[in-house]
Amino acid sequence: MTRGATAKGRQPNGASSIFHGKDGRWHGYVTVGTKDDGAPDRRHISRKTRPDVTKAVRELERLRDKGAVRKAGQSWTLETWLVHWVENIAAPNVSENTIDGYRVAVYHHLIPGLGAHRLEKLEPEHLERFYKKMQDNGSAAGTAHQSHRTVRTALNEAVRRAHLVVNPATIAKGPRVEEEEVEPYSIEEVQRLLAEAHKHRNTARWVIALALGLRQGEVLGMQWSDVDFELDVIRVRRGRLRPRYQHGCGDRCGRKPGFCPQKINTRRETKSVKSRAGQRPIGVPGELMELLRQHKEEQDRERKRARDLWTEKGYVFTSPTGEPLNPNTDFHKWKDLLKAAEVRDGRLHDARHTAATVLLILGVSDAVVDGIMGWEPGKSARMRRRYQHLTSRVLKDTADKIGGLLWGTDFPQPSLGRMSDASQSSVPAELMVHVARLGARRVPFLHRDHANEVVAQWSEDWPDHTAEVEEWDRWSWEHEAPGGMRSIRDGMPERTVVFHARAAFLLSGEPQATGLPTEWVVPAWDFETDAYTDRPAAWRTNRSTAQDVVAQARGIDKEAVKVAFAEACAQAVDRAQNPGKYGDVDDW
Repeated sequence: MTRGATAKGRQPNGASSIFHGKDGRWHGYVTVGTKDDGAPDRRHISRKTRPDVTKAVRELERLRDKGAVRKAGQSWTLETWLVHWVENIAAPNVSENTIDGYRVAVYHHLIPGLGAHRLEKLEPEHLERFYKKMQDNGSAAGTAHQSHRTVRTALNEAVRRAHLVVNPATIAKGPRVEEEEVEPYSIEEVQRLLAEAHKHRNTARWVIALALGLRQGEVLGMQWSDVDFELDVIRVRRGRLRPRYQHGCGDRCGRKPGFCPQKINTRRETKSVKSRAGQRPIGVPGELMELLRQHKEEQDRERKRARDLWTEKGYVFTSPTGEPLNPNTDFHKWKDLLKAAEVRDGRLHDARHTAATVLLILGVSDAVVDGIMGWEPGKSARMRRRYQHLTSRVLKDTADKIGGLLWGTDFPQPSLGRMSDASQSSVPAELMVHVARLGARRVPFLHRDHANEVVAQWSEDWPDHTAEVEEWDRWSWEHEAPGGMRSIRDGMPERTVVFHARAAFLLSGEPQATGLPTEWVVPAWDFETDAYTDRPAAWRTNRSTAQDVVAQARGIDKEAVKVAFAEACAQAVDRAQNPGKYGDVDDW
């Protein structure tokens, strides 16, 4: 009987065949598909006995019918496949940050450790021994796990393209990574950080991180077009990318590319946020929006000082010449801020944990938290567990409520208002707030001496007004402070005097009699940033609800305030007579 033939005649095209060769072995051929050039892809099998080759042919036919036969063509090693995958498949389809991580895992870990293996011969045990060796040599479990995720992704693509039948990385056990419990900053630590941030450029950058929990890239990529001052909303649309430099000197300087005097950034500055949930509007507290307004004014002054050195790109937080902030520089500024504020060391990302925890303490609904933090709905429960830490106050409140439910005791309520005698309080001294009560105003201090100094100065200037020091426990002050005044000052600034001027104008442009003085002087201190200023002069106009236009000026330089007030009055008259010019009317 000739090969491929039966007693009934010749077998059909594409059918498997078995025959005994001149070399004394049994051979089998199985058609498993078509090659790239259109010719049949026939696989050869050789065994010593007919039963053995028949069994092998049937097994190959079974794999063919399941679609599990490896594609014919290049014989890949793990090294050649990883290089092809990372440069030609992954690089055009993932973000810059993602491909950076892939390349580190491929070139620094996987290829040196496993690259010589033939792709189809790689086994799960090879991978598991490699992960253990990485950690034995000093690599962190997270680094080994990143290599595991990378090779698993690369080999999944090899399976999808039929270069591999089974992905051994899906069978291998990846390194166990224990999530380190992150302790968010306490309210007191946040207050110290914010107090210190007011002494530096870009104060609002740190307030946004601690209050809203925006990621570093989201804050540094924010542009003024994303800030809506009318609706008090910030729209998160893009993230800042880390620069990637190359030599601009032809590699003659002998330095690394990032330190080359003529370095060239080869990467775009920002990219769109990675998910639809990440592209989100966030409601912003009024105090923070006012801080952003002040930051915008300060940026305008920096722009004028820089003149032709300024590069206008529209970013909210910039270098003194208008360039977007470098994430690495921003990280070191955070470390300097922690040190200056005498707050324990932590990652910049811990500010995001802190913001999520504050939202939990405030009882904000899950849907709102997901929107603020930018979490995908399907992943939000896990992310809330990761980010929202049960602080000691939350645990204590929960325990109190359980006690009331089981034993019928009333839920303990926090003591409201000030304490008449701090010495009789069980509150520790470090949780006390020393409040200088100045007439109807209250100014909180961390130190009793500072509150005493303010009271003494106030009593000297205003002998007919009440001036005394009150003692509050910190929780009561944070939740029940009159007028929403919560921030606590850690120092006693220098004293200053502020000159004011104000006038109102009717629609005709004529001055309006208001019964208020046109000019006045107020002794003040620099801590009163909500009502006063340290600038020589500033002015503004605004239309009131009564439709008259008010001109205001203030500053610490009397003559400059007079000049500013004249400019404000001139604009107020023009604004009263021409409301459409200033957007004060709604024309539909």
